[in-house]
Amino acid sequence: MSRFEGFWQRVTDGMELNQLWKQFQTEARSSYQLYSRDVDTTQEPGTKKGRYAFHVAKQFFWALLEKMSPARRVVLLIALVLLFVNIDLEWLGGGHTQSLVFSGAFWGGLLLLVLLILEIGDRVVMKRDLQIAKEIQAWLLPGKAPEIPGVEIAFTTRPANTVAGDYYDVFPRQGAGGAEPTYLMAVADVAGKSVPAAMLMATFQASLKTLAQMHGPVEELAGRMNTYACSNSQNGRRFTTTFLAEYEPATRRLTYVNAGHNPPMLRRSSGAIERLDKGGMPLGIAEDAVYEPGSVTLRSGDWLLVFTDGVTEAEDRFKREYSEARLMMVVNALAQVKPEAMLQAIMRDVDLFVGDAPQHDDVTLLLVKVV
Repeated sequence: MSRFEGFWQRVTDGMELNQLWKQFQTEARSSYQLYSRDVDTTQEPGTKKGRYAFHVAKQFFWALLEKMSPARRVVLLIALVLLFVNIDLEWLGGGHTQSLVFSGAFWGGLLLLVLLILEIGDRVVMKRDLQIAKEIQAWLLPGKAPEIPGVEIAFTTRPANTVAGDYYDVFPRQGAGGAEPTYLMAVADVAGKSVPAAMLMATFQASLKTLAQMHGPVEELAGRMNTYACSNSQNGRRFTTTFLAEYEPATRRLTYVNAGHNPPMLRRSSGAIERLDKGGMPLGIAEDAVYEPGSVTLRSGDWLLVFTDGVTEAEDRFKREYSEARLMMVVNALAQVKPEAMLQAIMRDVDLFVGDAPQHDDVTLLLVKVV
């Protein structure tokens, strides 16, 4: 391998040109959305195109400027001014013409390079911290499902960013008075994405693990979770949609509460679909919220699908949604396979549908098959 090939391999991490271009498009689109959300593109009636374009450009410039620290804003402004400064002085001295050329473009470009290095430094530090947060979050989520008599379980999550606001778990819950343990299933979606949602997801996980140790029906657990969530929800702005279910292996009874979550689908062995929608509002909105439990008895051959809206609302480049109908087409076609194979098939189908469109939301899916 030549030196140039080694250099190019190191720069591109072995990616092909089309992969580099797609990555650049994704990053450019994401950066544009970061700045454009603060730009009002409404065009007043009668406004000339030139004036409208200047108005939008000015807003975009301020949106960019305000993302920087005050010191860097000043440096950026100086650099922009210098790019257009070019001074050529001549004077007569010692019988000869003396000249001085000052190229502001060089110094302006140098300042822009310094700013770029500083911004890259911030990005590297943030990326390192996010990677640590991702590792911690992975530790909070279960690596594999527990062995539960009579059912097989598979689950996965795919964050839209480095860290996610989705949560899933399946763990045993000790029965009261020495009774046989039941199993708690939980899928939750914190409003928002990235770091703020991930932090609330961590508090949700901690509160669920703690409060689940207290005996009581699942609706009481949901009520206690809601009380705790209301103390950390910023007056309801950071709510959490949640599906909580308690499964009794001896009776195959599943008692659940749906707190504003996408209603899970229970596909019976006959192909009939039931929606698990009883419950109440999302956690963290109203402290006095009341949650109504629902209950179903599972039978051999049944499938339970619990998912977040990142699955069914995944969009292709034409803004079309994946939809529950397409999800069920995959499930109906592969109803005889094991949950792990079904999970892989669904995720492949979502990827096929989305194509090269960016992922806008966290994707989480929990599958339960009754054997």
